[in-house]
Amino acid sequence: MSDRKLILYVSMSLDGYLATDDDDLTWLETVERAGEDYGYAELMDTVDTYIVGRKTYEKILDIAGALPQAEKMECYVITRQELLPEKNVIFYNDDIEHLVEELKKEEGKNIVCDGGADLIKVMMEKRLIDEFIISIIPLVLGEGKRLFKGGVPYQDLALIDSKSFDSGLVQLHYVRVDSK
Repeated sequence: MSDRKLILYVSMSLDGYLATDDDDLTWLETVERAGEDYGYAELMDTVDTYIVGRKTYEKILDIAGALPQAEKMECYVITRQELLPEKNVIFYNDDIEHLVEELKKEEGKNIVCDGGADLIKVMMEKRLIDEFIISIIPLVLGEGKRLFKGGVPYQDLALIDSKSFDSGLVQLHYVRVDSK
């Protein structure tokens, strides 16, 4: 068994939203600073597998035109549809718990998950997320799509790091300490 961990890396507004109701993410631009990636490159050096929900994947395609992570690592897009794989992108529509358990058995670096809320909820229900890196953007959206949906089991987390940045962004890094 390897020591691979599944790490959630995500941003939310101060009031807990990851997107507006119409999936707008332009509010994330409020913390963009030249030369500042909020630890993303450092994290990505520790991972070799990327998991993302289909809606987030499509949003990335809309913004960037391609999935940049697919140039460097194996990527899984969690979807209900049966789609053919693309270069380093596997469209996965089976049991997410089975996928994560199999990936964790393989030798390699860590696994990173980049939302959305439905995927995060399923992963939390199954206690698949080992670490949470949450960047809090200093604004209140007032409404939108919540990062954490209700209905997940209690999970005890321990803070292992926190950082604040000149932009006002605060990044919290937790590890899950409760047992299954």
